[in-house]
Amino acid sequence: MKLGGSLLFLLGIALVAGCSRPAPEAQTAKPLRKVVFQSDWFPQAEHGGYYQALAKGFYREAGLEVEILPGGPGTTIKLSVAKGAADFGMYRSDDVIVAAARGLPLIMVAADFQHDGEALLVHEDSPVRTLADLDGRSVIAPPSMTWIPYVQKKFRIRFDLRPLNYGIAVFLADRTAIQQCMLTSEPFFAREHGARVRTIRIAGSGYDPYHTIMCRRELARSEPAVVRAFVAASIRGWHDFLEGDPKPAFDLIRQRNSQMSAGQLEFSRRALISERLVTGSPAGGEDIGQISVARIQEQIDALVEFKIIEKPVNAADVVTRAFLPKPGS
Repeated sequence: MKLGGSLLFLLGIALVAGCSRPAPEAQTAKPLRKVVFQSDWFPQAEHGGYYQALAKGFYREAGLEVEILPGGPGTTIKLSVAKGAADFGMYRSDDVIVAAARGLPLIMVAADFQHDGEALLVHEDSPVRTLADLDGRSVIAPPSMTWIPYVQKKFRIRFDLRPLNYGIAVFLADRTAIQQCMLTSEPFFAREHGARVRTIRIAGSGYDPYHTIMCRRELARSEPAVVRAFVAASIRGWHDFLEGDPKPAFDLIRQRNSQMSAGQLEFSRRALISERLVTGSPAGGEDIGQISVARIQEQIDALVEFKIIEKPVNAADVVTRAFLPKPGS
């Protein structure tokens, strides 16, 4: 009995010791790669795919611990990414091209918007119906916007610029006012204040840049797996946000931006879907995340033609499709 009891005691110790060992998966699990993503504005529905991926754990499943930094007026996205303060950033493709032409080592790896959501906001009874009607008028817009010299030179028009303070009080007080806006945002606020408004898409001029995910060229060269994982998880987040229940992203956005209302979030998401800003046109070969090197080359050619950049850059130096998921994957 004593011998049997000793054997049982030793066996129990062995079993406990065996149970205390980490599982093989825990022994081989890799630590999450910390990634900083610089957004272009305060948290909003226009960032919905990224917040959906964060809220639902898509980034963690891809091996990434992602921090989304809010943007806002004065945010230096391109410099933050170029200097390594952020790994990825949101930026319009035309602005990336201009930055690259000036020597910043940036490259676009995917598109988050297939089409530009920038527009001009006018009162419903405004005589301004097309971009050519801007001639001789004043427009409230940031003077740094690349579309301004493009539109002026293409239509051979001139218009004055008034500073944009990112509100709509001036617009509401002046029925002749013309203000740059996003299709997904300012029309909501104007209508909330009882104004009857229309929008004129800047893309109607033929000037239609992507909104893109960009990173440093060195990151794309040295850590391609990180770039590929971030792009794939972000695209997954956009699909889920637009096609599924957006509540996880909405909840996280409202936690981080107390000024964001449920009504505005719903309006913006509906606009993203109805205007096909993120998905583009499947008939034209567009889809979430996809980016065309040929279309970027067309943008480079236009920027050179209208003397927005002094010399052309090579499209292959500012955009790559190497990190996009294969169709159907």
